[in-house]
Amino acid sequence: MALSSVVFSTTFLCVETAPLRSSLSPSSLRLSPRHPANLRMVRAVTSATAESSSEPTTTKTREPRGIMKPRPVTPEMQDVVGVPEIPRTQALKRIWAYIKEHDLQDPQNKRDIICDEKLKKIFEGKERVGFLEIAKLIGPHFL
Repeated sequence: MALSSVVFSTTFLCVETAPLRSSLSPSSLRLSPRHPANLRMVRAVTSATAESSSEPTTTKTREPRGIMKPRPVTPEMQDVVGVPEIPRTQALKRIWAYIKEHDLQDPQNKRDIICDEKLKKIFEGKERVGFLEIAKLIGPHFL
């Protein structure tokens, strides 16, 4: 395994700040002879190691967790989302796609959804649902 090491050097200029005073006089604004213009040189050294491109890198893909993990859903939810197992995030996207496809948003107040028969089964039989309630109401449909 061949490794090549590269060193980068960067120089930064930092301003030293004076303590905050209630009144600034011309004498307090004078530059110090020890620190011209209150500037200080700071040198940061970083190194990067470049690996040989001849060896393939093995990256382990992480299993989805939490709301990204596919979960089985109830038959009522399957009618809307179309699959028996889905992550919560994708279920919410598909419900919104269903709402927009069937034009179920209230035209006067787009924040309200007018439920049809399929959505009433998911949203506890409610006629209207606010858009912020959707995430809460789909919770019981994940098994």
